[in-house]
Amino acid sequence: MLIPPLLLVAACDGREESAIDNLANGANVAQVENSFRAEAMAVLEPLDPPAPGTPGGLPVDPAPLAEGSIDPDSAQGAAQVVQGYYGLLEEKRFEDAQALWNPRGQIGTQDDAHFAARFRGFSEIHANVGAPSEPEGAAGSLYVTVPVQLYGRIAANGKPFYALRQVVLHRVNDVPGSTAEQRRWHIERIGGYTPPIEAADAANAMAGISMTDGMAGKAKK
Repeated sequence: MLIPPLLLVAACDGREESAIDNLANGANVAQVENSFRAEAMAVLEPLDPPAPGTPGGLPVDPAPLAEGSIDPDSAQGAAQVVQGYYGLLEEKRFEDAQALWNPRGQIGTQDDAHFAARFRGFSEIHANVGAPSEPEGAAGSLYVTVPVQLYGRIAANGKPFYALRQVVLHRVNDVPGSTAEQRRWHIERIGGYTPPIEAADAANAMAGISMTDGMAGKAKK
């Protein structure tokens, strides 16, 4: 009988005897592997994202993301879209997550397999969502920027990763002829976090945000 690779790893710490016993007693190989995987996860370095106001943490804001019923057209409504997006990624519901992007944008029009492949390197994805910016208007559109603290595990080695990102959302203002879909908040782009700056420099900051949503930050050593 061939011993699966995961069980061979167990031989290094003495757990191979119970694995072989379980297999000999008719246990399903997948069940035994899942058991070892759960044990291994239990001894991994715990996830410990930096606290707000500390390096790597979200900015401290007197008005954090609101809970409960809020106006979906408001900046807080945009932040709830971001919260929902990362919740879907956490549950590995990639197709539903992609639907929150601008449907005509580069990422919104990407095929499902390529979108899901962006997250293949992570075994866990979690996020803390910060307070949104005030909406900014331009040519009948509104934009809101939401800071996000990402954390999770690298699939290859189980190591934690931590990263700060900012999500830019867009919706068409309530102008005649606009559709309900156009008036919903959609994700336009995700990039590295930029601390709030003076309004005079805002245009330059917006231009520097990446169109991609690469997520891996510096893994905690």
